[in-house]
Amino acid sequence: MILGMHQYTSAGAGYRHSLEGWAKAGIRHVEPVAPLLDDFLKTDTLANAKRVLTDNGLTIVSGAVSVMNLWEPNPAFEEKLAAFRHRCEQFATLGAPIVYSPCVTAAKFAPGDYAKSIDNIRRVAEVAREFGLKVGAEFVRNSTFLASLPTALRLHRDAAHPNFGVIFDCYHFWSGPSHFEDMDSIRPGEILHAHLNDTPAMPRELLDMQSRVVPGDGVAPLAKILRKLVDRGYTGPITVELFWPQFQQADPFTLAKSIKEKSEAIFKRAGL
Repeated sequence: MILGMHQYTSAGAGYRHSLEGWAKAGIRHVEPVAPLLDDFLKTDTLANAKRVLTDNGLTIVSGAVSVMNLWEPNPAFEEKLAAFRHRCEQFATLGAPIVYSPCVTAAKFAPGDYAKSIDNIRRVAEVAREFGLKVGAEFVRNSTFLASLPTALRLHRDAAHPNFGVIFDCYHFWSGPSHFEDMDSIRPGEILHAHLNDTPAMPRELLDMQSRVVPGDGVAPLAKILRKLVDRGYTGPITVELFWPQFQQADPFTLAKSIKEKSEAIFKRAGL
C-alpha cells in the first residue's frame, strides 16, 4: 500500500509549504485540495502550482474538488455541475487521475431518490471523462443520503459508469453505520481511492466530521481494515486526512514524519 498525504491535514501551511514540508519528510504521493489551490492562485499561476509538485518529486494521486451536492437529487445540481467542470479542468492540468466529492447533505430523502440520483452520477462521470479523469463519491458517516459502504457500492453498480467509483475513508467507515463484514462485498476496481485516519477513543455520539487522529493513535482496527481492502482488490494509494487544529497548524515536515512512521507500522502489521 502506498502512503500519501491529504492537504487538509496541513491546511494551515498553505498549498506550497504543506507540499514542500511533506516532501522533505519523504512523502511522495499527495492529494491537493481546491481551497488551498485557490489561495495559491490569488498570487500565482496554475502552471506554478504544478511546478511545486514536480519540483518536489510529488505525484498527485487525487484531488479534492470541494464541490458538494453532486450525488443526491437537489435543485442546485446544474450549478454544482458547472463548478465541478471548472475543478476538473484545474486538477487535470495538475496531473490528477482522480477527483472526488463527499456526500455531506442533511436533507430529507425517499427511497425513490436513489434511482433519481443515477442520472446525476452519470452526468458527473461524463464531465470527469471529458478531462481524462475518474470521479469518486465519498460516503460520509452522518450523511442523510450516502453514509455507508453498502449504499456507495449499490450506487456504483447501478450507475455502471467506467469513470465513477467509491472513495473509502477509514474514519467514515469505522465510526459510521457500515459494518466490517460489508467489506466482503467489495469487488476489484470499485474503490477508486482511500483515506487513512484513526477514530479517537471517545463515545461515538460525540464524534463529528473532524474527529480524527493520526493512524495508530486511535481505536479503529486499521491493520485489519487495510488488509481487507487489499484482499478485496484495492492496490492504490491511501492518503492521511486530518482536520483538528493541532494537526492543521503543526509543522508539515514534523507532522508528516510522525504520520509516515506510524502508518508504515500499521502497514507492517497488516502484512502490506
